[in-house]
Amino acid sequence: MAPAAWSRFGRVLWLACLLPLATARVAAGMYELNLTTDGPGTTGAEVTISASLLAKDNSSLALPADAHLYRFHWIHTPLMLTGKTEKDLSSTIRMVSSAPGDFPVSVWVTAANCWMCQPVAKGFLVLPITEFLVGNLVVTQNTSLPWPSSYLTKTILKVSFLLHDPSNFFKTASFLYSWDFGDGTQMVTEDSVVYYNYSIIGTFTVKLKVVAEWEQAEPDTAKGVMQKTGDFSASLKLQESLRGIQVLGPTLIQTFQKLTVTLNFLGSPPLTVCWRLKPECLPLEEGECHPVSVASMTYNLTHTFRDPGDYCFSIRAENIISKTHQYHRVQVWPSSIQPAVFAFPCATLITVMLACIMYLTLRNATQQKDMVENPEPPSGVRCCCQMCCGPFLLETPSEYLEIVRENHGLLPPLYKSVKTYTV
Repeated sequence: MAPAAWSRFGRVLWLACLLPLATARVAAGMYELNLTTDGPGTTGAEVTISASLLAKDNSSLALPADAHLYRFHWIHTPLMLTGKTEKDLSSTIRMVSSAPGDFPVSVWVTAANCWMCQPVAKGFLVLPITEFLVGNLVVTQNTSLPWPSSYLTKTILKVSFLLHDPSNFFKTASFLYSWDFGDGTQMVTEDSVVYYNYSIIGTFTVKLKVVAEWEQAEPDTAKGVMQKTGDFSASLKLQESLRGIQVLGPTLIQTFQKLTVTLNFLGSPPLTVCWRLKPECLPLEEGECHPVSVASMTYNLTHTFRDPGDYCFSIRAENIISKTHQYHRVQVWPSSIQPAVFAFPCATLITVMLACIMYLTLRNATQQKDMVENPEPPSGVRCCCQMCCGPFLLETPSEYLEIVRENHGLLPPLYKSVKTYTV
């Protein structure tokens, strides 16, 4: 009887031990760990890592109401643990490292009274520790540009160094800042914020060297001066915004004259220029004209107007940080001498010259033939030549009049002679 009683008691005790683990087994694979840290850190300073138990879908699964059912297990060697805090379903540890390096830290969650059970969730991260100062170099300007690391010239820049020290390890340290702005300007300050104005365009690298010093008590009660340094840099692209376009060119021109308009850009290249002639001065829409790349500060527009009227050059220019519009009105008047006025006289003169050349060619051929057959040329041909081509071939008007007299004879007198008789 006694052995049977002890057997039943053992079974009950075994079931009692397994009941708390039922929830953990069901929860295995349904949760995950969210790890956060305030690293990277520097040697000697505390670094904090936190782990929180979350449902995988963050919505349909409910977290356990009793947080004491689970326990967090950390592995952080060789980092030295300085503190640990557990609250609800989260755990936070604080650690210090005396040597630099990248240290792996892992954590997993099990049932509170069953270390050998399958973990409910696992987490892992690599914590970087350096022997130098940790921080960021931040550059700001009152203007907002859509391009990263791009700033305006002739506008104040604020350059700040932000020390990363969440554990206040450097609260008693004094700092010295050595600045190099990349354009030949250097300065040393005790303030972590400086203001600087670049006067030229280009790409510059701001370099900063930070030195931190503080007193630290040694084990033998003597005080020693500790020091840490850090080098930081930031790349800046300084641009000059387009302040406008200066247009140089005539505003009054005649048709069929070539017009040249010079554009002087008040800004930094490279530029994209687009222009179009319109009846009115209106801004250009996107895709309304073909853009042209300009690598200088000057650009020439040329155009020949064929029709009179009022026109407007609508011009748009933009560089990497800004754009601007400009207009130039032109009044076109009809030309006083049109090309058609020259067309008819020139055509007539050319026709006459060709006719004379053909006639001379035929005349020379005829003269050579007549010199053999008949030494005297026909009077009709001579008359035709003298009457039709005489004004073009004779050198002086007197020769022309002489030919007319030979062909037509003397003019009849205007009065008749009166005979007189003597008695």
